[in-house]
Amino acid sequence: MDILQLYQDFSVDHRTEGHKHCRPGWVNTECPFCQGNFGYHLGYDLQSNHYYCWRCGWHPAIPTIAKLIHLPFEETKTIVRRYGVLFSTVKETKMKIRAKAHKLPTGTGPLGTNHIKYLESRGFDPTYLTQEWGLVGTGPVSLLDGIDYKHRIIAPVIWDNTEISFISRDITSKHPLRYIVCPQDRELMLHKDVVYGKQDAWSDVGIVVEGITDVWRFGSKAVATFGIEYTHKQVRVIAKTFKKVYVCYDDDPQAVIQANKLVADLKFRGTDAKRIPIVGDPGGMKQSDADYLLKQLI
Repeated sequence: MDILQLYQDFSVDHRTEGHKHCRPGWVNTECPFCQGNFGYHLGYDLQSNHYYCWRCGWHPAIPTIAKLIHLPFEETKTIVRRYGVLFSTVKETKMKIRAKAHKLPTGTGPLGTNHIKYLESRGFDPTYLTQEWGLVGTGPVSLLDGIDYKHRIIAPVIWDNTEISFISRDITSKHPLRYIVCPQDRELMLHKDVVYGKQDAWSDVGIVVEGITDVWRFGSKAVATFGIEYTHKQVRVIAKTFKKVYVCYDDDPQAVIQANKLVADLKFRGTDAKRIPIVGDPGGMKQSDADYLLKQLI
């Protein structure tokens, strides 16, 4: 589809480069589904003809275009045909050999004093997390494919007993990006096609949270969607795994919107789902409070 021509004809502000959310093969606009102005974070993939927002996730093409050009749905369907519309469904991603081997950044090793102090300052038990989640850390020099991973905790992402990716967390509170993920061409599976957690510990009831630290707080009954911008593949995994789900995202307005949206998507698939409102974020809770809430839910 000639999305660039459509945007030009209907004066839709867009970017293909020069912004932190732009990447090759995508056309970015402001997302009409998000509250607030977060920048050009709604992307249109020129290859597979689908929309994805880094903040709130996947969106169907025609309704999205209708919002962007401010026209009714039926009229938009007629218009897009003039631009060679050929919307496709993103294919399932299977585990496969990537162009580059999966590996951790240089300088990765056992947690050091600075990593331990960081975890303890947040009320975590470093020894337990290392044993339970396989955490390792990086020092003052750490690189992978030109990306700087220095002074970070590295959390492996395990799926079907295989390390498919990793997530890194800055421990200095100085880096503009708190989390940096494994380069995509080194992932055995895209991390957003799965959820973070322990598959062998799941039961009929689960808690869905945003990030890895939230899972560390709630334990093995929790799964994370790696942010509030969950994917339809993650919804399928969650719905297939659990009969009852409690969604416990942060309390900021956009997170609440996404949590309610996830609850609705899960209910549509026949899963008993409910949002659990909290103050702040689960990862920042006292362990005793998290344990008490967990006991009430499961």
